[in-house]
Amino acid sequence: MTRPDVEVEVHAVSGETPYSMLDKVFFLVGGVSAVWLTSLLLQESFQWGWAQLWSMFVFWALLAYLVLPRLHRILTRIYVPDYFIGRARTSDGLLGDPVNVALLGSEPQVHGVMRAGGWTLADDLTLASSRRIVSATVLRRSYLQAPVSPLYLFGRQQDFAYQQEVDGTPGKRHHVRFWRCPPGWLLPGGLAADWLAAGTYDRSVGFSLFTLQITHKIDERTDAERDHIVASIVRADPAAAVRVIRDFSTGYHSRNGGGDTITTDGDLPIVDLRKATAPGTSAAGPPSDSRSKRPAPTIIGAALVGARAVAAGLLALSIFLFQEEHLEPLLQSENGSGITVGQAEGMLLASLVVVLVFAVAELLLAWFVFRGRNWARTSAMALSASAIFLQALDVLNGGPGITLQSNLPGLTLDILLILALSSERARVYALRARKEPKRDSARPGGRAAY
Repeated sequence: MTRPDVEVEVHAVSGETPYSMLDKVFFLVGGVSAVWLTSLLLQESFQWGWAQLWSMFVFWALLAYLVLPRLHRILTRIYVPDYFIGRARTSDGLLGDPVNVALLGSEPQVHGVMRAGGWTLADDLTLASSRRIVSATVLRRSYLQAPVSPLYLFGRQQDFAYQQEVDGTPGKRHHVRFWRCPPGWLLPGGLAADWLAAGTYDRSVGFSLFTLQITHKIDERTDAERDHIVASIVRADPAAAVRVIRDFSTGYHSRNGGGDTITTDGDLPIVDLRKATAPGTSAAGPPSDSRSKRPAPTIIGAALVGARAVAAGLLALSIFLFQEEHLEPLLQSENGSGITVGQAEGMLLASLVVVLVFAVAELLLAWFVFRGRNWARTSAMALSASAIFLQALDVLNGGPGITLQSNLPGLTLDILLILALSSERARVYALRARKEPKRDSARPGGRAAY
């Protein structure tokens, strides 16, 4: 008999939980706003009188990292299936690398055989690790723990990844991503698996065909990388048993999320590690879950909310230090012609209190966004969406245009905030389960018991 809590967990992990109406609205607002921001900044770049090369760079950066990813995400929600088809997905929703290895066993057993096989656990993708891999690639320096980009399966990014550097630079490397299968989940055909993995070989760095972003380009012979992964595991631990499911999927030629050609014969090896004896395979530890790792979009979103708090704080400081300058417009305004100095000072004091309260509220909101609270994420996006709507309405009604000297910086902050917090990674982190699953040692492969 299936327990109700297991059904809930499988539903959440597999990504079947539909987006709330607010999430859909914010997602669309982010996409439309990104296009608007791109056009505004492109116009400004020409008015600044800077070199044409700089204008082209601004246009490329906004198109590649804001507009195209969001447009792809909107379209792929419509036509890309959200169930298992043997392919991972990019954060933009595009079909990614083929899933070409399945494993049976516990997490310590997976870590043990991979390390014994000469693989290095990749760092999580953070702002710091991103900066380090860029510098290591450009300067051709070694970075054995270089991060890999997130790919999605079961509605979440990989739980961890391993790699083998080639030629002393992260520009070329073997790498493989691992996802823990949901409890009770079976491969098509009823085959059991505790882990699924997608391994490819990075041959160079180039531009993505679909988003124009700078990314790794993979070798199209994904079967060769699959066989390399399995062979390294077997060499490291002969107790690992391998069963190959021939023609598990139809052999195909396709492209991954970066536009690179991939080919596969459709075979799927299932590696049984339950009797593995490699060093470290018996070590105990909490299970990895990518949903519990704070993603960069959440950090960026929290920082942008904090920036709003800082801006409000600076405004409050300005009101406090330069009261006469702020009083003068109140006393000279047409509507305030009958206002006394005392009344104007009272109004200014009330404004100061409101701004201070807003600054404190924004600081608290930034903290809860950083902690991954979904209500805080939604509230932050609602504030930014309201600000964007009011500015757009003002422009449509013949108000002053948006320029760098006026309100473009604030508009940019609000749009970037919505793009960050409405992303898949930020949403999954905010909706993650609050309690870690218990491990049942009596279950084969150490599957989670709920």
